Amino acid sequence: MTKANQINMHAADANQSEAGQRDLAGGVLKQVTQDLRRFRNATSAIERELYLDAYLWLTTNDFSWPFSFVNVCQSLNLAPETVREELLGNVSLGTFGHWNRRCKRATRRLQTYLSHVFTNERSGSGAEPATIADALP
Repeated sequence: MTKANQINMHAADANQSEAGQRDLAGGVLKQVTQDLRRFRNATSAIERELYLDAYLWLTTNDFSWPFSFVNVCQSLNLAPETVREELLGNVSLGTFGHWNRRCKRATRRLQTYLSHVFTNERSGSGAEPATIADALP
């Protein structure tokens, strides 16, 4: 095996390792999100402990553990304070509020997307609509 092949293999291994760590970090964040939502109003001791573990993980600024909240956010290129605000805000909303917020967000994204589509294509009159409402007859 040549030196160049060995270097390429090490680079590929490093990329796979980094991708695996990002996937694991994403899985940890997803599990915490689910635990915060699922066990918010828990009545059993085990469920309350799961909620408390997820809450403490989210609110602690610990760098010592590789999969601490701050390190997970860093590996996923996320701003920790923004993620905290969103997750804690979603938890306080409950299930209905959470889905209501997600639907509103999806609607805004669709409006923005359609607005860009309509502004990038010239209408028959040559005017460019500024919003989706302007584009509708």
